[in-house]
Amino acid sequence: MIELKNVSLEYVSKSGFRTISTIKALENVNLAVDRGSFTSIVGPSGCGKTTILKIISGLLPPTGGEVCVNGRVVDKPLSIVGMAFQNPVLLPWRTVLQNILLPLEVVEPHKSQFAVRRREYVEKALNLLKTVGLEGFADKKPWELSGGMQQRVSLCRALIHDPAILLLDEPFGALDLFTREELWNVLQNLWLRTRCTVVMVTHDLKEALYLSDKVYVMSKRPGRVIDVMVSDYHRPREIEITYDEKFVRQMQRLHELIRVK
Repeated sequence: MIELKNVSLEYVSKSGFRTISTIKALENVNLAVDRGSFTSIVGPSGCGKTTILKIISGLLPPTGGEVCVNGRVVDKPLSIVGMAFQNPVLLPWRTVLQNILLPLEVVEPHKSQFAVRRREYVEKALNLLKTVGLEGFADKKPWELSGGMQQRVSLCRALIHDPAILLLDEPFGALDLFTREELWNVLQNLWLRTRCTVVMVTHDLKEALYLSDKVYVMSKRPGRVIDVMVSDYHRPREIEITYDEKFVRQMQRLHELIRVK
């Protein structure tokens, strides 16, 4: 569904017509993401992982190579994408329900249908909240929720418009270990239910291996793909698999690749 072909990106700083500096963030990145799969991208800080998400979404054009989604070259922001970040970025003056509904108020074709279909959209949002264990919290404000609860709301908001692609940028990075592990299973259940195509950037190797079908490993800047690891554990997965000998070996291998490269 998603294919990056020799994608490169350079950030150029200019003063007038004069180039001051050039930073090569990505260099000849090639990766392919199957429809309905869960893919993670790992690598050292500054290797361009988040940049890849921006390029896939159409928010940032590459300076070399091309990105294809559904066989078409991406040349503008895609409306079929949902995104969630490390910071939930919930609007504090809106309720949980209002935050989740926000994409439907601003993204077509939902924007023009919002008034007519509001009851349907509200029901859908409430069902999502129930799925992530937040039934009864629709009228709460973000500041009344814990960090983990806010991140659940962020996931609901990213999925409310039924995106074909879900892009996740360190979605659980700011949370404690036990909350992260709890939300791994929340995300896994959401994904098994929707079967959207997920691409997640993370520094947590256990998280990547636990949630994904495939893990791409990036080198230090300029970022390039140096390896790919298949994670073929039976689904739904339980946290106990992270203690299996095979899982531990794979984690060690990922750590070695990132440390060396």
